[in-house]
Amino acid sequence: MAETRSRQIVIAGAGIAGLTAALAFAERGFPVKLFEQAKQLEAAGAGLQLSPNATRILRRLGVLDRLLPNAIRPQAVVLKDAGSLRELARVPLGEAGEKRWGAPYLVAHRADLQAALMATAADRPDIELVTGARVTGIALDPQSVTATVEIDGKATSVTGGLLIGADGVWSSLRAGLARTAGFAASRFSGELAWRATVPAESAAGQAFAQIGAANCITTFLHPGFHMVAYPVSKGRAFNLAAFTKGERIAEGWSGHADPAILSGAIQGTAAALSRLVALAGPWTAFPIHTVEQRRWATPDGIALIGDAAHAMTPFAAQGAAMGIEDASMLANLVADFPGDPRQSLTVWENLRRPRVEKVLKRGALNRLAWHARGPMAIVRNLVLATRPAEKLAADLDWLYGWEERKVVRR
Repeated sequence: MAETRSRQIVIAGAGIAGLTAALAFAERGFPVKLFEQAKQLEAAGAGLQLSPNATRILRRLGVLDRLLPNAIRPQAVVLKDAGSLRELARVPLGEAGEKRWGAPYLVAHRADLQAALMATAADRPDIELVTGARVTGIALDPQSVTATVEIDGKATSVTGGLLIGADGVWSSLRAGLARTAGFAASRFSGELAWRATVPAESAAGQAFAQIGAANCITTFLHPGFHMVAYPVSKGRAFNLAAFTKGERIAEGWSGHADPAILSGAIQGTAAALSRLVALAGPWTAFPIHTVEQRRWATPDGIALIGDAAHAMTPFAAQGAAMGIEDASMLANLVADFPGDPRQSLTVWENLRRPRVEKVLKRGALNRLAWHARGPMAIVRNLVLATRPAEKLAADLDWLYGWEERKVVRR
């Protein structure tokens, strides 16, 4: 029994990162107990992009085959000027991207990915998922971590070798650690995301089809905002996500913000794009929060992954992918060095930090370029015009072509 507890992995949060971690640890022979605060799993947000660095891992874990029937393989990322609707650049995806990076680039509803993860986890007898359960306390000893979990108003204790916090940007586990171990809270980025999903046959869907590419990811660039649009639900709908500056609103995955913020931000865009924004409403706004942590793990056997560790702005479209990478790499390191699982946390963090920081820098660069104005916008357009599609794809090899490397300890 003691050996079972020392190998057991306790995970707080059954979102994308938490479910991936459960599957990755179970694949390597660890029993997993997964606790989710919500009584019913409901995927937040709408669409999401899954680049090859993520789908490669999902394929290995047996999730990809379940997701593919409900996902779409876009043919390209297309950048357009929001004022003129002129195409500025095109990054090839589809078959060319899969051949280049060894795995598909997909767009899908977040709910479809979570359902595929859940179905795969349900096939694993070594994964126990408990909903309506919240981790309220942590006790540490040299060999294990004991979490106090509140379920239906009753407290119970669960002991494992490692405790993983995968409970998102507003992580309650991280908040508890903040009081004892100096972990940081999330911070409002000053940006709002506006989301809408429109049926392809609706007036808004037809308005998008006239100015966007129905089988691509289309990004409209403008100094005041940018909008990303792509098909979901096998092409029956389009997911629209616009990003503006804004005041802080209530924390959560949806909130109330003045629609005048969005309508003001699109001033100066093409009439057809303004019409799309008007037809697609009402838009749901949510605040973009980020997490900047000095550390993601403790020597006592606790690790934070995904948004709980390093929530980022969505401008590199890598939030879900980074959580998937975190989970897979952590499970493999712990499994590869079973005699020293807690030291594996330090190695994992040291390996992950440079990767995540590079992605953060890419996101900041994207935002700067997409919101450029005046001379900067002219330079951006000239640079994009002179770079062939092959070169634009090659610029992403470090990101999309990433694979875990075998770690050897001496």
